[in-house]
Amino acid sequence: MSKRILMSGNEALAEAAIVAGLDAYFGYPITPQNEIPAYMSRRMPEEGRVFLQSESELAAINMVYGAAATGKRAMTSSSSPGISLMQEGISYLAGAELPAVVVNVMRGGPGLGNISPSQSDYFQSTRGGGHGDYRTIAMGPASVQELVDCMLLAFDLADLYRMTVLILADGILGQMMEPVVIEKKPGRKLPPKDWALTGIEGRKQNIIRSLYLGEGVMEKLNYKLQEMYKQIEENEVICEEYKVDDAEIVVVAYGTTSRIVRSAVEQARKEGIKAGLIRPVTLWPFPTKQISKAAEDFKIFLTVEMSCGQMMEDVKLAVNGKSPVFFYGRTGGMVPTVDNVFEKIRELSIPAKKKEK
Repeated sequence: MSKRILMSGNEALAEAAIVAGLDAYFGYPITPQNEIPAYMSRRMPEEGRVFLQSESELAAINMVYGAAATGKRAMTSSSSPGISLMQEGISYLAGAELPAVVVNVMRGGPGLGNISPSQSDYFQSTRGGGHGDYRTIAMGPASVQELVDCMLLAFDLADLYRMTVLILADGILGQMMEPVVIEKKPGRKLPPKDWALTGIEGRKQNIIRSLYLGEGVMEKLNYKLQEMYKQIEENEVICEEYKVDDAEIVVVAYGTTSRIVRSAVEQARKEGIKAGLIRPVTLWPFPTKQISKAAEDFKIFLTVEMSCGQMMEDVKLAVNGKSPVFFYGRTGGMVPTVDNVFEKIRELSIPAKKKEK
């Protein structure tokens, strides 16, 4: 599919997963991601692949575990409270070193919340979410095309590192329609899946598990995983910098919110305020080095999120006290406007100009 077609975010990511070689999809309905299992229920059988509507989110993630253990590309999708139910299974996937892709079309919370867009699952996604010392790669695309691109990359990253990759969309990105090109380009050279459970004829027995009772065995696995996570932090960061070089105020935002911020930055520039944008695409690994470098010259940082300031903690860690960090956000399914963000930028620019004089 190399021509541009108009698709909603949910349907586009589903088709991108199929193009990426998805073998099996397991999912359970929840708004605002219902279009994903609906689309998969039609397209996967057309391609001769597995679609199964599970009886719950708990079942879905454990079905992903089972399919992944055979070396197949498997995924599930849900929205915030459904992803919460999957956390034990994601921790099991990490302990068993199995590749998987999970899509979270975020909605307002906590609890059942509402069906409006949110970014309040950042902590859950970038801190592991379940029990144990583990990480998941987390990506926060900002457009339907980028959502497609992240899906195509996610399966390669999952197979390369044998871990779960989370794609974080939100109710806006999942429902909005934009023109996209869905085309699988040559990917990375991936290692053979000689660990998979495919029958033992002609090879030694494989055992996949996350239970290690021998003294020191679990610690050894954790140290192995931590070394892999360091490699990911070094090699897999993706972020965009927009008008940062001469900026006096740097706004950090991701996903749908970053589109609002970009317009606010443009408005600020027209008013003579030197604003810029750093947009993380990978939320973990986080673009710590890029933000730290931007903070070497005196700048004011502003984090804008559809949450109560979860990503702000990572921005503060990256800035490491070199510059002040402020926050503006909406939560509970509310979306900041361009004018909201511009007014915050203008408010922060006044002390910057005084210091300059």
